[in-house]
Amino acid sequence: MKIHLSPTRTVLIVLTAGLVGGCATRPALKKAYQNDFLMGVAVNQAQFNGEDRRGDRIIKAQFNCISPENALKWASVHPEPGVYDFTNADRYVAFGESNHLAVIGHTLVWNHQTPRWVYRDTNDDFVTRDVLLERMRDHIQTVVGRYKGRIKSWDVVNEALAEDGKLRRSNWEKIIGDDYIEKAFQYAHEADPNAELYYNDFSLEDEPKRQGAIALIKKLKADGVPITGVGLQGHMKMDWPTVEQEDETISDFAKLGVKVSITELDIDVVRATQENRTADIEANAQQVAGANSYSHGLPAEVQEDLAKRYADIFAVFLEHRDAVERVTLWGVTDADSWLNTPGRVNYPLLFDRNGRPKPAFTAVIQAAQNPDRE
Repeated sequence: MKIHLSPTRTVLIVLTAGLVGGCATRPALKKAYQNDFLMGVAVNQAQFNGEDRRGDRIIKAQFNCISPENALKWASVHPEPGVYDFTNADRYVAFGESNHLAVIGHTLVWNHQTPRWVYRDTNDDFVTRDVLLERMRDHIQTVVGRYKGRIKSWDVVNEALAEDGKLRRSNWEKIIGDDYIEKAFQYAHEADPNAELYYNDFSLEDEPKRQGAIALIKKLKADGVPITGVGLQGHMKMDWPTVEQEDETISDFAKLGVKVSITELDIDVVRATQENRTADIEANAQQVAGANSYSHGLPAEVQEDLAKRYADIFAVFLEHRDAVERVTLWGVTDADSWLNTPGRVNYPLLFDRNGRPKPAFTAVIQAAQNPDRE
């Protein structure tokens, strides 16, 4: 892989980054990458309801694609048997449409944020395979069908693989069996034949899990399952994954003939915090030593390191722009990030807590403008 950002250029990015806030006209991410891939962002309820005006301004100015943090998860839209609540989901989709943004659906089948009743009967015992399949079918076809032709792409199945690459022993797998993934894609395709359908997961840069995902995608395609692409969540650290790992991962999935999206990008700058890389707040509640290293602000040298890290990662995405469909930041500003928990302050995104562009923002803009890129 060729990374065209030279050490000299990286220093230039860092030194000039602070000038962005003072410019009368700021560059836009969506414009910088308009010939490469969609630039997306995860939005929360306050943003699509118009309560966060600062966040709204950034979304509209900088991005051309949105994902919902929680508005379309099962617990949000289908909290009880036979009860659907589309209040926030409708507002999310309408927000995207009114602002001419590509709208993403996240997520249909997951082992988190799914109500207990989904898997249980009136005696609180596990339901049968047929019952759970019917509940899955009803949920997927109701939700996807409601937004047919309005939602561009769905994360159909989320985080089905364990770290060793084998199927996670979720309730979906235990009750239905290995083919629950195939069924989920089938039901989604029936509800909206034109929607793009993705398998989404974290840590696919790690070799065992990546090989498991490759085997899964190969099997789904061989069985005629309508899968469009693979979502690499992109919850990164300052030292993981390496640019070589990211390059190899995107290459491996592109070779399968599927699209690749970076679906939940952020970079954790606080060392030795959570081990889990999934964007599930409950699963990441436990902290370890060093969880609040920068409670009084991010030192300038770490800001520079973060800018360089973002520049290097986006250089990889650009190398694969023929395969990468979109890159989505998981949150608008640092204040919105799921990586902040009680007693833990993080700085993983491109805009700070006051909505100001960080050095990392300018690094990402200048990566797109690099005259050396092919």
